[in-house]
Amino acid sequence: MRKTLIATTIASALILSACSSNDTQNMAKEGAAQVQDMNANNVLFKPSPLQYMAPEFDKFGTKDYEAAFDAGIAQHTAQVQAIANNPAPATFENTLVKMELSGELLNRVSAAFYNLSGLISDAEYQRIDEKMAPVLSAHSDDIYLNGELFKRVQTIYDNQDKLNAEDKRLVDFYYKQFVKAGAKLNDAEKAKMREINSELAQLSTAFSQNILKSFKEDVIVVTDKSELAGLSEGEIAGLAASAKKAGKDGYMITLVNTTQQPILSSLENRDLRERIFKASANRAAKTNGPIIIKETNLRAQKAELLGYKDWASYVMTSRMAQTTENVYGILDDLAPKAVEKAKIEAAAIQKVINDSGESFELKPWDWTFYAEKVRAEKYNLDPALVKPYFEMQSVIHDGLFFAMNKLYGITFKERKDLPVYHEDVTVYEVFNADGSAIGLFYLDPYAREGKRGGAWMSAYVSESGLKGTKPVIYNAQNIPKPAAGEPTLMTFDEVSTMFHEFGHAAHGLFSDVKYPSLAGTATARDFVEFPSQANEDWMIEPTVLANYAKHYKTGEPIPQALLDKVLESQKFNQGYGTTEYLAAALLDMEWHSFGSDKKVADVQKFEQDALEKHGIAYYPVPPRYKSNFFSHTFAGGYSAGYYAYLWTEVFAADAFAHMENNGGLTRKNGDKFRKEILSKGNSRDLMQSYIEFRGQKPTTDALLKRRGLVE
Repeated sequence: MRKTLIATTIASALILSACSSNDTQNMAKEGAAQVQDMNANNVLFKPSPLQYMAPEFDKFGTKDYEAAFDAGIAQHTAQVQAIANNPAPATFENTLVKMELSGELLNRVSAAFYNLSGLISDAEYQRIDEKMAPVLSAHSDDIYLNGELFKRVQTIYDNQDKLNAEDKRLVDFYYKQFVKAGAKLNDAEKAKMREINSELAQLSTAFSQNILKSFKEDVIVVTDKSELAGLSEGEIAGLAASAKKAGKDGYMITLVNTTQQPILSSLENRDLRERIFKASANRAAKTNGPIIIKETNLRAQKAELLGYKDWASYVMTSRMAQTTENVYGILDDLAPKAVEKAKIEAAAIQKVINDSGESFELKPWDWTFYAEKVRAEKYNLDPALVKPYFEMQSVIHDGLFFAMNKLYGITFKERKDLPVYHEDVTVYEVFNADGSAIGLFYLDPYAREGKRGGAWMSAYVSESGLKGTKPVIYNAQNIPKPAAGEPTLMTFDEVSTMFHEFGHAAHGLFSDVKYPSLAGTATARDFVEFPSQANEDWMIEPTVLANYAKHYKTGEPIPQALLDKVLESQKFNQGYGTTEYLAAALLDMEWHSFGSDKKVADVQKFEQDALEKHGIAYYPVPPRYKSNFFSHTFAGGYSAGYYAYLWTEVFAADAFAHMENNGGLTRKNGDKFRKEILSKGNSRDLMQSYIEFRGQKPTTDALLKRRGLVE
């Protein structure tokens, strides 16, 4: 019955687009009313009544999504068609502003579904995701390939002289979106574009789902506890709990999303290390290998259809880098320096292996284990002595929130009255120094089944001056959850990640932009990581560290000698870290730098050839992500864009060095960074935003020093 009513609504919407009679409009309204009646209990159909329109997580679930998607698409279709077929001459207000205000229901259900599908996914989420991918792709094509609508956009684009700067930015955004989507193609080419987009949507979804399945299926079960030598009793207990929860006997090791696995740094058993590494490196290869080959070919076809030689060239039209030559230039410039540094590090590691009486040659699964021994010898640093000073609640409240208060004057108040989607999630209301409200921040720190790997930020509600909405933002991380009653002791890297992700959150929370399409983190890929990377450095600012790095049992501050060793050791192993990153970034670029006539038969061979081409095929240091689980590029929107982390690190290092030289952790620095960078979103030229903050374009000097590649 529901499907019939939805079909009626869609048909009514399409009829409405072709005529403007009162009878037709009434029919459409009646159809919509029927849908609303049938879904009276579906809270997704209306804005949340909670403060800030926070999602009513306790009142909707997978049973509600499909009806809301159907109705949302129907509503949005009617709205867009009404804009396209408006008999009045095209104006900024009756076309682009109307576009910004359209699709409220579809935006709401999409935000709920796609955020939660990465946080609490199950078979039903995956089924709906697979079903909706081509449907939503077709809906997007219906908008951006609409000839009448593009004519109106073109008219506004050609007559924008009298608009203000932010309005012009929106005009430019929409015009480029339409052109990049194929608005200037002929009918036959548009039909081909629709086919390609639909298939790409399905392939991307399948890739992502294969990764989720891999997290569940590609686990390592150990039955002999002695094989876990090197782990603490608490860590072993956590592995036992994971196995029991999964219905397995023994100790279960779950893979994280990167090629290297953090647990390898502690495990003494070399055979187990090799087993874990190979399970990681080869996961999803059989299922995702064919997808990669097909997806990259289709992307190449799409780029050629739009007049570009390859996908990477097409992508660069909306990136700060502008050309593939600029990207390859910076990656290839750093690659030999990084590999040279990694080989020096490898020699030191091999010496430790040999000195221990072993005769084997250093392999990828040995690197982190013996690198820790080198680190310990060089800095006399035992990681087990560091973690007790990084208890999670102290890191959050006395570290992250403290730093943000000092920098921006903001405060956080826990909101236990608001519903959450999982018991591990905490909600905070965020306030300005004057007490005025900013929005909501949800923190979801722990790893669990059904949650995708890595760490990220997203929004349930985005800030918009036009709509009068305040931001509802969340951060997700994958910190191993300790056994019940035990404290969460974080590694230095996990603390860094928490600060990094809140940099994204601050970008969303501090947004002060009129139009939703330009607000918050809706910037170029090679700019969006800048605020997050800049925020990482505050975790090691002396005042901040002194406030949170305290022993979880005694409350004693981390000893200065130990702290000095921790900070000094951060430049350790940077040859390795830079090499594994560059290898992944270059792989991403190479996968998107050929035409549709190139036939790739073997993913592994393509990888090896690409790495050798750039002089970065160094076996002990594999790419941070191998292609078969490289979600950033094949499912996460970073295709020909993974280089962005390095590109934006140039900005981040330069910006932090500038602030350090001008007082460091001060409201003056924070307020200026907030005003010129975080509040602007994409409402003006991104380089101009940086220049307004810094007074000049960034240089690479601070980055090279940060990574220890120069003295």
